[in-house]
Amino acid sequence: MKMRNTVRFETMAVHAAADPDPRTGALAAAIQMSTTFERAADGTFPSGFAYTRDANPNRKALETAMAALEGGASAVAFASGMAATMAVMQTLAPGDHVVAPLDAYFGTPKLLRELFMPWGLEVSFVDMTDVAAVRAAIRTRTR
Repeated sequence: MKMRNTVRFETMAVHAAADPDPRTGALAAAIQMSTTFERAADGTFPSGFAYTRDANPNRKALETAMAALEGGASAVAFASGMAATMAVMQTLAPGDHVVAPLDAYFGTPKLLRELFMPWGLEVSFVDMTDVAAVRAAIRTRTR
């Protein structure tokens, strides 16, 4: 009989990105309250962290855990849903087409209408429970 070499999701959730602290041996990651990190004499940041809004140990641990849980190569965490939405929309080019839900958070259609549509993004607002409407809104890219 062949043994399965898999880890249950629940076990992975407990252990993902939870390496013991090398200094203290703590199994739960400490909350890092620092906004800035030590700089070496040559101006580099040996810990890999410079400013907490750019990156910090807690967010890195969260992203590592999420990537492991989702089976991805990496993950990115944002401070809010709107920050994530903005990041995704900024990957698009004028003329690209977005199918957006009618019942999205208020800020999402506002962002699409006031910033991205004038910039040239094409947006179809659709009732996502209406399969025919979603199919009609999806277009094949021709360029």
